[in-house]
Amino acid sequence: MTYLSHLECSECGERRSADAPQANDCADAGLLLARYDLERARQSLSRDDLAAGPASLWRYAPLLPVLDVAGAVTLGEGWTPLTRADRLARELGSAELWIKNEGLSPTGSFKDRGAAVALSRYRELGVEGVVLNSSGNAGGAFSLYAARAGMGCVSVLPSDVQSSSLRQCELAGAEGEMVDAARWHDGGGIAAEIARRRGWFNVGTMKEPYRTEGKKTMGYEIVEQLGFELPDVIVYPAGGGTGVVAIWKGIQELAELGWVRGKTPRALVVQYEGCAPIVKAWQEGRETCEPWGEIDILPGGLKSPNPAAGKQILRLMRDTGGGGVAVSSDEALASVGELARHEGVFACPEAAATLAGLRRALADGLVRKDERVVLVITGSGLKSVPSLPRGGFSVPGR
Repeated sequence: MTYLSHLECSECGERRSADAPQANDCADAGLLLARYDLERARQSLSRDDLAAGPASLWRYAPLLPVLDVAGAVTLGEGWTPLTRADRLARELGSAELWIKNEGLSPTGSFKDRGAAVALSRYRELGVEGVVLNSSGNAGGAFSLYAARAGMGCVSVLPSDVQSSSLRQCELAGAEGEMVDAARWHDGGGIAAEIARRRGWFNVGTMKEPYRTEGKKTMGYEIVEQLGFELPDVIVYPAGGGTGVVAIWKGIQELAELGWVRGKTPRALVVQYEGCAPIVKAWQEGRETCEPWGEIDILPGGLKSPNPAAGKQILRLMRDTGGGGVAVSSDEALASVGELARHEGVFACPEAAATLAGLRRALADGLVRKDERVVLVITGSGLKSVPSLPRGGFSVPGR
């Protein structure tokens, strides 16, 4: 069963029914979010109930929007490792560092969480097909999960999309439209027009409420895997921003259930210098983002010139005492090697940017060296092999 109650705008509080597909057309840049009857859940659920659940995100089924979990669209997503990174922590001079490795998800990235939960719910609601614009990973995830669900999928992708994500879309039988990378600002409008023309549902970033529900389980897992003690800082690479909103939504829900100990973690947002609208707005003390101009970043994620959740992320950064850091492509690529050498974690560059951002934050005093920090590694290096530098083998002694 689910304790899903209704949908609600994050800004004006407008309530909508959760019994039909609802597009996010909230005013004032509001986000349409799923709400649950947490008072009733507190009376009948316990933390011990989770331990009896499956080793997947579906262990949290009562706090997800899917009515019939037995019919969920799943490939085994969720319950990814949270591993302590002691060697890397010593190199950084950090007291306690953890890595949440979403690269071990079925399609190679955290996007699987949103695809699984959203498509499970929309199939229940009678949706036949979905459309989204994606820099790659979400397109691959939705294409494969839609194939699993027997639903149609159209992905609007940039011309510099990683070949791994493109092949996932193609081989899953999804339809697609390529947009010149220099015109990527137009991707959202193109997806919206295709959805209107086809009569399919637009599941682009923050265009609906249920991708957020899948991704909030990252927050649930981080907390549960730390014994329901909250970390001090969570470092996250933000593009459109669903993941940031989702993680802290999940943590807030666990707090309302009375299941956690500690203060709400600070949100440290990392972006590329070549597309950093959230970090720029935070540094300038603004409450909303301005659309970014020319995008100059590596192929892959974080290609979001006008983040849909920018307003909410900036508020979260302020409310938690967090901050934002922009790093170069070279720093991100170097961090791919550091994660591999020190901890055996093979990350894509946009995920490895969290390490580069943490290094800067430690140097600037934005994060203290005695704090418990979690890096969210959002995707596998296998998604980005063409972009990665070669390390070369050393010759073993004989």
